[in-house]
Amino acid sequence: MFELLENFEKRLDYSKISVIIDNNLFILGHLSAIMDETKKKGVSKGLHNWCFMVKKGFLTGLLLFGIFFGAGNLIFPPALGVDSGTNFWPAILGFCLSGVGLAIITLLVGTLTNGGYKYEMDLKFSPWFSLGFLVLLYLTIGPLFAIPRTATVSFEVGLTPLVGHSQLALFIFTLIYFLAAFALAFRPNNILNSVGKILTPLFALLILLLVTIGALKYGHETSSVANAAYTASAFGSGILAGYNTLDALASVAFCLVAIETLKQFGFKSKQEYLSTIWVVGIVTSLAFSILYIGLGFLGNKFHIPADVLADPNVNKGAYVLAQASYSLFGPFGRIFLSLMVVLTCFTTTVGLIVSVSEFFDKHFSFANYKVFAVAFTIIGFLIANLGLNTVIQFSVPVLTLLYPIVIVMVIIILINKWLPLSKKGMSVTIGLVSFVSLLEVLAGLIKSQFLSNIVNAIPFHALSMGWLVPTVIGLVIALILPDKQLGQAFNLSRFQAEANEELS
Repeated sequence: MFELLENFEKRLDYSKISVIIDNNLFILGHLSAIMDETKKKGVSKGLHNWCFMVKKGFLTGLLLFGIFFGAGNLIFPPALGVDSGTNFWPAILGFCLSGVGLAIITLLVGTLTNGGYKYEMDLKFSPWFSLGFLVLLYLTIGPLFAIPRTATVSFEVGLTPLVGHSQLALFIFTLIYFLAAFALAFRPNNILNSVGKILTPLFALLILLLVTIGALKYGHETSSVANAAYTASAFGSGILAGYNTLDALASVAFCLVAIETLKQFGFKSKQEYLSTIWVVGIVTSLAFSILYIGLGFLGNKFHIPADVLADPNVNKGAYVLAQASYSLFGPFGRIFLSLMVVLTCFTTTVGLIVSVSEFFDKHFSFANYKVFAVAFTIIGFLIANLGLNTVIQFSVPVLTLLYPIVIVMVIIILINKWLPLSKKGMSVTIGLVSFVSLLEVLAGLIKSQFLSNIVNAIPFHALSMGWLVPTVIGLVIALILPDKQLGQAFNLSRFQAEANEELS
């Protein structure tokens, strides 16, 4: 899973952006050359603007992909490849549609709302609800769960095979890991260089190398028989697997990164901004989909012994990544795996520290960005070493509770762009969904037969979509009640005013 940029220092070095693009992206190098030629020859100004727009969108999309793609995104697709067997292609299509689609839609909706999700939630629900909800979301997906988890996954998957597992080794590794992450997060103006120029291309290249060589070696192998779920409905099971990645939650956090990045580019028209947003969405979607398909295909063709396949305690995705790395790269396989996993997790850690710190800096005046960055880095380090399992027991139910609310919030914002809705009705919708989501979480925690019977009676609960019917009911109420309001259209002037205020 699967969020950095320059508002934090309130300046962005445009020359560094050009260096990032021209040195690392072959396509963007050609775009720069085209732009220079259009200037010299007086060729169409529209072409020049188009090239510049693509550069901005490509850079932002590449950066977002780098901080979004985490350890879970590495492990889920190979596991799907194993489980789907001969029904792989419809399964991976469903996985990409929901896993990538939900995350990208959530990300783009946030960039096309005035003031981001906080402002939209203030208008549609209430300022107290929006602040409380987002604080809980940012804390849970940040320092209380995802930030320490990325560090421990890096250690367990990447380093334990090399150095063994000990508390001292974990302490030393996480100390270095968080010091490095903090060094980048503390001065976010360097992130465009470090993440955009080096880390994202490097870990993406490692993954592509693994899946390409794996496809050449194992592509002729026969896929196993699909399990019961993928035999019954491969496409539907793939959609459900993508939905259950919970990546839309990360999109809310990383949306702030996208907004703060885009504020630095000085858009001349609303159309230019909207076109750039589309480029961001396309780049991020393609990057995710290509790696998902490649990793899934590797899992689909890689042979897993029957006893391992039957062991419920084995993580199939992690097993495929590890064994394929050892098989393909021999004595360097462990080092290759370690480097790939650590880099993938590290970029996400940096992104989370920055996005969470920036959110708290915006909405709480008792400390500034750098103080929050220090605090959240220390909290992540302590939890990674002292109590991650306990925190996970708390965090996972909270994330499960918040996930349907995020999805329904995005649905409401989208519908309200075209249809007037009652504010009371929108609040009722969120209230109903929150209540049902809370019931489902409590039923899983308390193990009460009474609660289980109630939850099992909720339509689509078995598909983890018990929120669907309450959403429909709430939206009907929002359409019927008086005092309806239409969602605000994106206002570029306000967007630019906010950017100028932050730079001043």
